[in-house]
Amino acid sequence: MKKGINYDTGFLPEPDTTRPVFERETVRREMRVIAGDLHCQAVRVSGGNPERLSVAAEEAAAAGLEVYFAPFPVDLTTGEMLDLYAECARRARAVDGRVTLVTGCETSAFGQGFMPGNTYTERLEAMADSEVAWWENLGPIIERLNAFLAEAAATARKHFDGPVTYASAPWEPIDWTPFDLVGVDAYRAGYNERTFPEEIRAHRAHGKPVIVTEFGTCAYQGAAQLGGMAWQPPAGAVPDEQEQVRYLDDLLDVFEQEGVDTALWFTFATYTRPGPDDLGAYGVVRMLDETRWEPKAVFHAMARRYS
Repeated sequence: MKKGINYDTGFLPEPDTTRPVFERETVRREMRVIAGDLHCQAVRVSGGNPERLSVAAEEAAAAGLEVYFAPFPVDLTTGEMLDLYAECARRARAVDGRVTLVTGCETSAFGQGFMPGNTYTERLEAMADSEVAWWENLGPIIERLNAFLAEAAATARKHFDGPVTYASAPWEPIDWTPFDLVGVDAYRAGYNERTFPEEIRAHRAHGKPVIVTEFGTCAYQGAAQLGGMAWQPPAGAVPDEQEQVRYLDDLLDVFEQEGVDTALWFTFATYTRPGPDDLGAYGVVRMLDETRWEPKAVFHAMARRYS
């Protein structure tokens, strides 16, 4: 199984960008750390700015990493997303290296036109507050999503001849027919702890390589039970860097046993959560300010495991 990590170039729209400072030299240095110190084989460069994605992909390829070129549109219409994927497909084709194009991430929640709500925050809040009955009536939403993703894949293939996939959410049963790889954001939490291996195994039924586009948690006690919602630490959360270490090792064991092709930890750094705010960060490094960082325990655990 190939092992890697996510790398954020800034995916939320202004003024809430998740990467306020972005410079090629910093990206070059961090890609060398990802390849040389962490021993990653692959990196998913993610964000909403095509130019930044190109910079990160170029530096990743130069460091010898396999690249997942992953535009992450937030609050765009379907038409705007298709335009973005076309541009990113052309940019991905221009990268000198092994590149996979990822046409979006959890689009039913982050894109417009699928779930009720004008912004991603409204949609995520509605999902968090919803009763079980709401989740049982996702059919029309998923139908629209699959139709759009087929169009997104077709758009990408007009400009890019490499493999194409999508980063799906746990609530999104995707028709993978238009794609070369099955891409899943695979977070284990309290609600699916017992069934998690079976969930991962089920993705192989599509007969295509399975890419875990995201997995990870934060560095406080109990974060592993919250999975993808660990970025909201409860009041009084007790810091514990070993929580991330245990999660990394446990999930890598599952992925290897279930025949996953590639697993990508989320994420290298959470650039907008420096110092004490790192408690709700998934990064393997702790930001000291907007550009400087220090490694956490999971950084060293990843380096050992990935080597």
